[in-house]
Amino acid sequence: MNPQVDPEHYFNTDYDSKERFCSYWQQIYEISQFKSESVLEIGIGNGFVSRYLKTRSINITTLDIDRRLNPDITASAMNIPFRDDSFQTVACYELLEHIPYKDTAKVLSEICRVAKEHIILSVPDVNRYYRIYIHIPKTKGFKKLVPVPGIRKPKHRFDGHHYWEIGKAGYSLKKIVNDLEKQDLQIERTYRVYEMPYHRFFILRKNK
Repeated sequence: MNPQVDPEHYFNTDYDSKERFCSYWQQIYEISQFKSESVLEIGIGNGFVSRYLKTRSINITTLDIDRRLNPDITASAMNIPFRDDSFQTVACYELLEHIPYKDTAKVLSEICRVAKEHIILSVPDVNRYYRIYIHIPKTKGFKKLVPVPGIRKPKHRFDGHHYWEIGKAGYSLKKIVNDLEKQDLQIERTYRVYEMPYHRFFILRKNK
């Protein structure tokens, strides 16, 4: 595996949109919920999430294949240089789609090997949706993404970055769920970020 993009890709105003910051918040929130003694983040991106978590005294180690991004460890997700059960939580955000789907099972196997308890993933989801928001005074209101049924799935074409995305032909949500469960993982929750529906999260527990 080699880096796909120049580091400058992660450091510009087009990349760091308001919607993406909502996804950053979700990433930070999910990691924080577990109160883990050790966290591994695979795929550092611009480093925003890990830097924030470190200021909150969370013991997080970053791993990326591109040393120019200054991760703690430079290595491939296909061969993670840690012992089994090294981290209570492993997070891998918007990385798996950069790997040919036939190789994702190997990456997931490595993630499961080094994770002791929880795994948090996010991957692109292009399924169509209706966005519903109802404002209710003195409450948080009601927000929901409602899938649009009966839409023909477009064929995915490699764009230089993504080999696959949920919602493209051959990559249904059901298929992704089944392949995660083959890794002996329990899916506790899966959802799309309301403000950034392109990002679907999977909150997973490693079966003992």
